[in-house]
Amino acid sequence: MADPNLVMPPEAGAPGPAPTPKSTIFRGPDGIRPGWRVLLFLLIVACLFFISVVAAIILHGKRNVQMSTLNPLGLSVSEGMIFLFASIAALIMGRIEKRHYGQYGLPAHSAFRKNFWIGTLVGFLAISGCLLAIFALHGFQLVGLATHGNALFWAALEWTGAFILVGLSEEFAFRGYLQYTLTMGMGFWPAAFFLSALFGLAHVRNPGESGPGVLSVVIFGLLFCLFLRRTGNLWWAVGFHAGWDWGQTFFYGVPDSGLSPYHSLFASRFHGPNWLTGGTVGPEASLFTPIALGVVAVLFHFAYRANRYHPQAGQPKTQAQISAGTPPVAPT
Repeated sequence: MADPNLVMPPEAGAPGPAPTPKSTIFRGPDGIRPGWRVLLFLLIVACLFFISVVAAIILHGKRNVQMSTLNPLGLSVSEGMIFLFASIAALIMGRIEKRHYGQYGLPAHSAFRKNFWIGTLVGFLAISGCLLAIFALHGFQLVGLATHGNALFWAALEWTGAFILVGLSEEFAFRGYLQYTLTMGMGFWPAAFFLSALFGLAHVRNPGESGPGVLSVVIFGLLFCLFLRRTGNLWWAVGFHAGWDWGQTFFYGVPDSGLSPYHSLFASRFHGPNWLTGGTVGPEASLFTPIALGVVAVLFHFAYRANRYHPQAGQPKTQAQISAGTPPVAPT
């Protein structure tokens, strides 16, 4: 009988185990450390913005444009550039990390499917509920149609496209690659709070913005992170973001960060204190916006119980590892 304690030598020519890379300040056991990957991602985005600014100056001359009105074309151009640059940077980082673009939150197989449309509907209902509460306290009033005829049809189409771009741009920029990578470095919710704070700071310079408005933006960011955590991707959040903004700007025609909408469906008026109406910011700075978002968060929590967002540390398994039955990395 063979001795069970006898260790057989490896077969001649059989490859030994791959040596573990030495950990350094730049590399850990799972490759480039998350913090450096984030810095590299941001550097790529910054370079792309710099190139675009230089190109704009060469082609059109330097102009200082201050928007006082939201319009679909200007919004689509600015948000489209953010989405494009963040996507290019994510694709480059994906090649470096051997990951697919869809792993960072926008898988193509889920694009504009059930979660997106549910999110869109809930986003529109949430802003409608917020304005209904302000109306009940005599702080909001619809005064009639603001756009008519063919202009209304084109305005609806243009605003729809613009706010889908806004949802894609802001969700992917703040909760796509960055959330995925920082989750592996510090955990999901610490990364979510950090990026939501940055999301709020990014809105500070908006014309007419206020402290309560920025606080609401941070709460929006945390809610979007909850959507990501429970659904596993960003499509629910993209839909909610687009539905809220479309309802706020186009449908009801109320200010957004102090900017009045262009060619909205309805014209509206606010009356009363800032805590009720949001003042120059619009309803996002109203007391009822955090309440509406809180209601959505509670209902969503009970409707979507499982956590489906699991960024994997290390490099994805090769086909040989899958065939050999190598166990998957434990989710973060």
